Amino acid sequence: MTTVSAAAAAKLNLYLHVLGKRPDGYHELDSLVVFATAHDLITVTEAPGFSLAIDGPFGSTLVAEGTGRNLVSRAAHALAEVLGRDPHVAIRLTKNLPVASGIGGGSADAAATLKALALLWGVEQDDARLVELAPTLGADVPVCLFGRTAYFGGAGEQVVAGPRLPATGLLLVNPGVHMPTKDVFAARAGAWSTAGRLERDPVDVADFARLLRARGNDLGAAAESLSPAITDVLAALDATPGCLLARMSGSGATCIGLYAEVEAAAAAAALINRVRPTWWVKAAALLPEVPAAEVVAD
Repeated sequence: MTTVSAAAAAKLNLYLHVLGKRPDGYHELDSLVVFATAHDLITVTEAPGFSLAIDGPFGSTLVAEGTGRNLVSRAAHALAEVLGRDPHVAIRLTKNLPVASGIGGGSADAAATLKALALLWGVEQDDARLVELAPTLGADVPVCLFGRTAYFGGAGEQVVAGPRLPATGLLLVNPGVHMPTKDVFAARAGAWSTAGRLERDPVDVADFARLLRARGNDLGAAAESLSPAITDVLAALDATPGCLLARMSGSGATCIGLYAEVEAAAAAAALINRVRPTWWVKAAALLPEVPAAEVVAD
């Protein structure tokens, strides 16, 4: 039986501006999205029926919620319906990324499921049916399906290629706090922002950080008001040697530190781990493009 795997890379919002609220109730957004080498893993295998198994460091949270509600299950059944076939696959989700943490874990898992099943079922990765299906699964699924540095707009359905970025070390830190997106948006106050797309490609990581400092995360203050632990994470990142920028990703609670090299990010991770052993701390590299799904057994 054929088995296909696909990485579900962490999705990071390096800036996130809220431009307004639409008549349909969704917020109009503008964001620069990148991906990191930290990832969940989706594995799909031909089977006589459908099943979803979940493991990994953060798997127990999803198991407790029930696999039927999981975005992976929804993505598999939705794609099978679009293609007019039965979802006869055994799927394993290895959950390495924190849940409800602002790094698109569920959306990345759904996008990786679409990519893995497309390869298993002989569908091109850029097939229009996948692109049309993605926004029905969640606001971040289109950009995760795109899988490259990108700007997204609208409520997440508008995705275009982003700037060319330098090799960058990243440090992802989560204090163990779940932040439901709707709660953070509800707590947001203040004026609407304007779009903040970079006027040029950064020449190096220091220049990249300077450009990002002129932008921000409009959900940051709201998230910090709901969870002061986020303030502690940002302060811890800022205090590490070589940190060029510390910022919350998405609606939180994961925060990102930018470093000139992965080695500096790894050294910072070791420092934070020593003083905050209960936090999730992961050094990674900026990933220009998420690796394609691949056949791992046939």
